[in-house]
Amino acid sequence: MRLADIAIRPACPGDAQAVCDIYAFHVAHSTATFDTSAPDTGAWREKIGDFAARGLPFLVAEREAAVAGYAYAALFRERAAYAHTCEDSIYLADAARGMGAGTVLLGALVVAARAAGFAQMIAVIGGGEPASVALHAKCGFVHAGRMRQVGCKFGRLLDTVYMQADLTGKGWDNG
Repeated sequence: MRLADIAIRPACPGDAQAVCDIYAFHVAHSTATFDTSAPDTGAWREKIGDFAARGLPFLVAEREAAVAGYAYAALFRERAAYAHTCEDSIYLADAARGMGAGTVLLGALVVAARAAGFAQMIAVIGGGEPASVALHAKCGFVHAGRMRQVGCKFGRLLDTVYMQADLTGKGWDNG
């Protein structure tokens, strides 16, 4: 896969099955999510529609007319004081991993989140997945914390790593 072969676009309800399949793979085979059962296609269709209605970015990476991955920026917390902060989620189809699609997709999500009015983006990385940590670092995220042994999946106690990106370009000096 070449980066030129990847197109990023907003998700549409017709992407729900592909998004469902990608996420179900990660639920079944990775610690990137602490879910132990995957939502069905209808739940994903509803989520895509909800994000669109709320003006929140939900993007897909497409290659050869197939969804290779997706990413979205949700409110970090529902409390009003967090209104300028979002949390990213990004998942790639197994065949698209390690080929640069994640970098393109996360980069596009950062731009879309900034355009949606967010100033900070938080990555909550289940299992401290090394590939996800590396991807986020490559896209400008910095380590913000670690919660130790807060999840258990596949018989293993797992950490959650927090990373953060300043979307304002000003850094954290309030300047």
